[in-house]
Amino acid sequence: MSASPGPTMDCLIIGGGPAGLTAAIYLARFHLRVAVIDEGKSRALLIAESHNLPGFPGGISGADFLSLQREHALLYGAAIGHGRVEDLALTPAGFIARTSEASWTARSVLLATGVTNRRPPLDDDIHAEALYRGHLRYCPVCDGYEVTGKNVAVIGDDEKAVAECEFLRSFTDRLTMISTGARLPDPLRRRLEASGVSLRAGPITHTRLRSSGLEIKTADGSFIYDAVYPSLGSSIHSSLARKLGAAATEDGCIEVDRHQRTTVKNLYAAGDVVFGLDQISVCNGQAAIAAVAIRNDLNEQQPQLWPLEKHSLQTGLGD
Repeated sequence: MSASPGPTMDCLIIGGGPAGLTAAIYLARFHLRVAVIDEGKSRALLIAESHNLPGFPGGISGADFLSLQREHALLYGAAIGHGRVEDLALTPAGFIARTSEASWTARSVLLATGVTNRRPPLDDDIHAEALYRGHLRYCPVCDGYEVTGKNVAVIGDDEKAVAECEFLRSFTDRLTMISTGARLPDPLRRRLEASGVSLRAGPITHTRLRSSGLEIKTADGSFIYDAVYPSLGSSIHSSLARKLGAAATEDGCIEVDRHQRTTVKNLYAAGDVVFGLDQISVCNGQAAIAAVAIRNDLNEQQPQLWPLEKHSLQTGLGD
């Protein structure tokens, strides 16, 4: 990465997951200077194989999907660089984003910073292999179909975890909720019982990956599950927006209007960092809405007329 700032971007996108890359494709095709700064930690990378992405009936991994999106964005002139934006400031001249190695200026910023799932107590190697084999899953909406009729466990101890069990109950009748150690309130216990979901007391004391599934040991004993869904919440990466004074929900999701505008002028947000259904298709739709709004808002501030002034695609982002 270059230590000196490149030219001012029309839009700087922070986050290179599905939302960020979709917006980059749109904005580049609007003949705007657009750059993506990506830390390389998109939740999409956890997807071993998705079968609910329209257009991929044979399934596609999250890594391959992101690779195709990057290729698409680069084709139209977007710049993509690796880094973590540690500070985002708003000045009269626009936004300044800084990483530990470089800084960039931009007329507008799209935050597509996403969220990070809270993980169960699994060693990194077990976690990665269990994901790859499909024994560990984080999205029942995405892949509940793949666990149809299988022996499934949900890890959690709150209303959200119970709701996840109730959702999965339409895919399998072999369903167990494993608590993290706290006693589940009686109303939630009754909901599980009414749905035919077993309850096992935590905490989890040992895990082991077997050929037939993921073995989990608690005080109730050891059990092997075909698939395990952690429902432990997530960390929402909205601090850059909140530091600038953008409104956020109590949970930390960035609040936006129907055009994905935040409460800070020329600051937009899309994807899982915004409150809503966490789905790639939804992220892509939000990103398209945001990109059109960004183009139109910037054009009102400074009309873009063909033929456009030619600009270099060199942004200082590096590889």
